[in-house]
Amino acid sequence: MKKLSFLFLFVGSLVFGQDHLSGFNMMSFTYKASPKWMAYVELQTRARRDYTVIDYYETKGGIGYNITKNNQVFVGAGRYGTYEKMKISQEEFRMWLQYTFTQRLGKLKLDHRGRAEQRYFYASQTGEHTKANRFRYRLSATLPINKDKVQEETFFVNAFEEIFLGPVDPNFKRNRTFAGFGYQFNHSLSVTSGYMFQREFAAKGNDNFHFLYFALNFTIDGTDDEKDIVIPMVD
Repeated sequence: MKKLSFLFLFVGSLVFGQDHLSGFNMMSFTYKASPKWMAYVELQTRARRDYTVIDYYETKGGIGYNITKNNQVFVGAGRYGTYEKMKISQEEFRMWLQYTFTQRLGKLKLDHRGRAEQRYFYASQTGEHTKANRFRYRLSATLPINKDKVQEETFFVNAFEEIFLGPVDPNFKRNRTFAGFGYQFNHSLSVTSGYMFQREFAAKGNDNFHFLYFALNFTIDGTDDEKDIVIPMVD
C-alpha cells in the first residue's frame, strides 16, 4: 500500500506540475449467454476539467458474437453528454461496429480492436444538429501476475495505445495511452485502476488530459469456467 500511495503521489505531482488532473470512472456489466453470444453495458463518468466536478457521462451497450475463439464482432450504441459550467452543452448519440482479434504470447494476451463510429450531436445552447464519423484502432495487453490466466484471485496488469482518425481535418483526432493494474476477486467481479494520458487534436490547438482511472467490472458467465475472464478496458 505504501508503494501504491507513493506511485499515485508521484503521478499527481507530475500532472499538477504540467496540466491538471482529471477523473475517469467506469462500471461495466457483461453477460455471456453462450460461448458465441454476449451482451455488454457500460456506465461512465468523467471529471475532465476539475477532478472534483463531473462534467461528462456515457451510457452505452451492445451485442457481441464470437466468430471463432480469437475473432469477435460487436455492434453497439450509446448516449453521451458534456457539461459546461454545470449545464449540459452537448449531447451525442453514437452507433458503432467493431472487430477484435486476440493473440496470445505465453501468459500475455493481446487484443487488436478496430471500430467505425457514426456520431450525431446536438448543441443544447445553440440548437444546432451535426454529425460525424470516426475510426479507431486500439492495441491492448493484459498480463496475469500470479496465474497463467485471469481467473479467481488473480492480480493483473494491463495497458493499451489507441488512435482516433476522421475524414475532416485534422484527420488525426486523438490518441490515448493507458497503464494500470487490477484484481479479479472471483468469476463475477474485478477492479481496475490506472493512469491514462489523452491528447485531443483540433484546428485551434491541442488539449491534454491526465486521467486517474477506476473501474468496477461485473460478469455473469456460466458457459466455460476454464476460459480466462475478459477485463474491459478504458473506452
